[in-house]
Amino acid sequence: MQGRIAELVARKRAGKAFSAEEIGEVVSGVTDESLTDAEVTDWLRAVFDCGMDGAETTALTHAMLHSGTVLQWPDEWAHLVVDKHSTGGVGDKTSLPLAPALAACGLKVPMISGRGLGHTGGTLDKLESLPGYRVTLSMDDIQDILEDVGCLIAGQTDDIAPADRRMYALRDVTGTVASNPLITGSIVCKKAAENPSALVLDVKVGRAAFMRTEEEARQLAESMITAGNGLGIATSAILSEMDSPIGYAIGNSLEVLESIETLRGAGPGDLEELVCVLGGILLAASNSAEDAEEGAIMILDSLHDGSAFAKFQQMCIAQGADATLFESEHALLTGLGLLDASLNSTDVSAIQAGHVEAIDALELAEVALELGAGRKGLGDEIDHGVGIVLEAHIGSELEAGEAWVTIYHRNSLAKELKQRVEGALTLSPEPVEPGSRIIDVLG
Repeated sequence: MQGRIAELVARKRAGKAFSAEEIGEVVSGVTDESLTDAEVTDWLRAVFDCGMDGAETTALTHAMLHSGTVLQWPDEWAHLVVDKHSTGGVGDKTSLPLAPALAACGLKVPMISGRGLGHTGGTLDKLESLPGYRVTLSMDDIQDILEDVGCLIAGQTDDIAPADRRMYALRDVTGTVASNPLITGSIVCKKAAENPSALVLDVKVGRAAFMRTEEEARQLAESMITAGNGLGIATSAILSEMDSPIGYAIGNSLEVLESIETLRGAGPGDLEELVCVLGGILLAASNSAEDAEEGAIMILDSLHDGSAFAKFQQMCIAQGADATLFESEHALLTGLGLLDASLNSTDVSAIQAGHVEAIDALELAEVALELGAGRKGLGDEIDHGVGIVLEAHIGSELEAGEAWVTIYHRNSLAKELKQRVEGALTLSPEPVEPGSRIIDVLG
């Protein structure tokens, strides 16, 4: 392809669209490394600067998908395979209760998830709080667990979308990450490699989200819906608020515990709402419910009748977790490291009385990151036990001196971190009515 990239880049910068064949040619060159890093970067910059239309973005996603393995399922239940993707948030443990709840309702969920980087937590990091839980599964493991249990949550294998790994690494170091066509291709190709019949996307909006404005989030959601549908996947999206933390827990073990509470029907209302709405959309899209509302009720029932929690236990044990973890509350807390004697806690109290108007999710996430709950770089080790638990949420009424958050940390807590947590709370003298996290449903 010597000289070919320069020609394609020049045409794109002149306002011309790529053909599907040209995009496939580039992705093949990315995969087999016949294109140099410099050539790939030039092409990525042209896309970043000039954009792509819906047909180009779908062609890019298709080519990235077929750069590797596409999972295949038995004909008798291939139509029941579904998944969900979130653009990342603070306290966003939605996948943990959602996958088993969907399985309890008869669907198959081969959820390929990622790790956290920066202030957003990773689903795999949360699950690795459970001793023995394996996030690396072979293709045979994936087939067997999905057949027997109905859901799994694991990491991307080397066979899935290899073009994406190289393209993302180059985007990361060249400042070309924030491009809707490139984001769409990266997200949707990995989900499409699971060969689902339906996909729902949770696109976060707000101060602690990748997309800060509703307009930006809507554009990304529509781009991903177009690409997903173009690949033959029934694709929908929700826009959801990401200014305040989801639920009450921030931090890996703490979020697993809150997920288990949700699976027992005792989780926070906003988390339960997200799980039910996302699950309801997928049940309707796979023709397992009359509509999304009936599907949401089915998900809610699974959370309250014990069937979703049973699926969660089966999934964790199938992926290597110790079965004794689920024998008692003490065993679970011990296994999650939350009874570790070296784990300290510090309460932060309201300075004055009032009603909770806002809680800065980004600030709390960045404090949790400083405590060791996340990674500042790809090679960093995570402390699964540290984190933050809220005692109040939007609309709560607090008295002066009443604790509204507990920080779990190692050693002494830096004064600066405690002050940052104190500053994350905004109180109103007037009552505050909490709203739904769901801004809109698309597709």
